[in-house]
Amino acid sequence: MNERDSEAISALLSRHGYQLVPDELAADVILVNTCSVRGKAEDKALGKLRLIVAAKRERPGLVVGAVGCMVQRLGMQILKQVKGLDLAVGTHRLSVLPALIEAVSQGRGPVVDTGEADPETESMSGHLGGSLSAFVNILLGCDRHCAYCIVPTVRGAEWSRPAESVLREVRALAEQGCREITLLGQSVMSYGKKNPVWADSYRSERGFVEPLPRLLEAVSQVPGIRRIRFTSGHPVGCSAEIARAMGDIPGVCDHLHLPVQSGSDRILKQMRRGYTADDYLAAVQRLRKSVPTLALTTDVIVGFPGETVEDFEATRRLMAAAQFDNAFIFKYSPREGTPAAAWVDDVSDEEKLRRNHIILADQDILGEALNRACIGKTVEVLVEGPSLRNKERWAGRSSTNKITIFDPREDVQVGDIVHVHVEKVGAQTLYGTLKEGKS
Repeated sequence: MNERDSEAISALLSRHGYQLVPDELAADVILVNTCSVRGKAEDKALGKLRLIVAAKRERPGLVVGAVGCMVQRLGMQILKQVKGLDLAVGTHRLSVLPALIEAVSQGRGPVVDTGEADPETESMSGHLGGSLSAFVNILLGCDRHCAYCIVPTVRGAEWSRPAESVLREVRALAEQGCREITLLGQSVMSYGKKNPVWADSYRSERGFVEPLPRLLEAVSQVPGIRRIRFTSGHPVGCSAEIARAMGDIPGVCDHLHLPVQSGSDRILKQMRRGYTADDYLAAVQRLRKSVPTLALTTDVIVGFPGETVEDFEATRRLMAAAQFDNAFIFKYSPREGTPAAAWVDDVSDEEKLRRNHIILADQDILGEALNRACIGKTVEVLVEGPSLRNKERWAGRSSTNKITIFDPREDVQVGDIVHVHVEKVGAQTLYGTLKEGKS
């Protein structure tokens, strides 16, 4: 979501006469987009901001700003945390950035703006050209209020963009050459459940009733769009209709990010996640029945307050049962303003690190085993260009979101969808040879 916000800010400023530059040293304005999900993310952002502000001694005209979640959380306090900061803008007010930069340039700073705004801000729907893949916000905010999570505080209540607004953005992206769309929402399966998003005249050709399946179907009909993803999911939202949509709608990828956070029912209840371990596995089974090739990724928190060794082992058992292709493991850290921050953080840092390493090792073994099953098979890959690690080879992503490395061919270009015969794998990567033909 921050990646998407950063792109939207860049596009907005470009429309106001600013030019994106590749290096901080060439910039007249430097904005740091911040995250509040973990304390470490805030610490890194504050450290970066202080370094940039220090550079103003040699570059007195430089404008330095902070935007995003940390600003929304800290408000005016951020000026005490970062002496010399010129401006700070919260998540709800990103569209006012051009005006605030101009004000600061005229000596009317520092300024902090964390006020409320109409969440349907068309000025923040812009994109930078030339990308094969793009993020599109469809659901803003979150109403889940998990005990450890600051997102509802910094992003606000859930609000779904009207479907036609989303489709206008997708059509514009397709006209620019975009081939793959990722629909974004903090709890994306809640799309359209709080406010109306579809005109009464719209009818789904496949008989979908729920708002998200209807949107997936409509996006799939936009000429030029070959792949559709959506994230992040929530187990409670994995309805039978969403499972059917993933299996039936052309272009919807067979990959889903579905955070589980814990495999212990006791910890899940404390986290206020709204499901049990069995509920989660039932959702996985429902999805895989509709999409047998589904690749599943997840988030896990270790060391949540009160997590015992048995709770931790329950998480390991669930992960083995769910057969995740990849998992992002986080050591719990209290976030001020959340219910869990008031509880005793009783799992030591050493024990959190131990549990983190154990699950990472488990996942490496499982991920490589799942990938080995791909050897000898052919996967469909959207070509992205030269590999980051070896420019002589090319890379792309499979429909299951796995990085796939292959030798280039003269008739294959960036943006093509090709077929790669898998010959070797790693824990997170496939390696293979291009087959004849492309699409």
